[in-house]
Amino acid sequence: GQRPEEEEQHRLETFTFYLSDPLSKERVEAFSDGVYAIVATLLILDICEDNVPDPREVQEKFHGSLLEALNEYGPNYLAYFGSFVTIGLLWFVHHSLFIYVTKATRLMGLLNILSLAFIGGLPLAYQLTSEFAEKSHNEIEAIQVSCVITFFASIFQFAIWTTALLHERETLHPFARYGGKEHAFMFAKLALYPCVSLGAFFLTCLLSEFSTAIFHLMQIVIPFAFLALRIFVRISLTVIRSVMSLSRRKVVLLEEEEACLSPTDTFS
Repeated sequence: GQRPEEEEQHRLETFTFYLSDPLSKERVEAFSDGVYAIVATLLILDICEDNVPDPREVQEKFHGSLLEALNEYGPNYLAYFGSFVTIGLLWFVHHSLFIYVTKATRLMGLLNILSLAFIGGLPLAYQLTSEFAEKSHNEIEAIQVSCVITFFASIFQFAIWTTALLHERETLHPFARYGGKEHAFMFAKLALYPCVSLGAFFLTCLLSEFSTAIFHLMQIVIPFAFLALRIFVRISLTVIRSVMSLSRRKVVLLEEEEACLSPTDTFS
């Protein structure tokens, strides 16, 4: 037999750079969790540093009322909570995706890195939507940049699942494969953020006066959409299955009627 040194050398010689080669799923998840945690931390550091009123400013400008001083930074706080919810939900979608991924590939790792690159841009989106919330000249552009960042961060997550479907027997749990119990729900969950962010982008182009309201409404509605998504998918699948079962019953009844007819009746 071969010695251990020869076996190790043989393994190194056959190392390839194909995108379909396996990649450590655990390291992909650990790296992703680290990026999500750092990005979420950067949001709170920015808001604590720049959006806390000074005691002298509270006393002189707002006559000692802290609530009035905080109210002036309302758009900043709203942008912070909206950005944090976006990061949390994207992490939730990423976590749900990799529950059903049994083996990662290098292409999936590359797509995951591209998604994390735009996740890292969410603090920029927070800064833009908070700084230009009341300045109409740059308000639309700031919100559109935020929509683009959210779109690409989520569309690359959808691309990871699509790539896994190409080799679903090797990379996906049976529940998430085509026809599995969670297939339709995974499709809807991963397509929600790309569709909503793209829709918000075009709505801000058409309704520029309400761009800020549209963007913040998107951030507020999406968490409730995730809660209602499973119910909607369940109802849709139940309706589709009932319609298909009724059509199958009709076909079976017609076949039984044809089988009961005599040859002369069938001919006539």
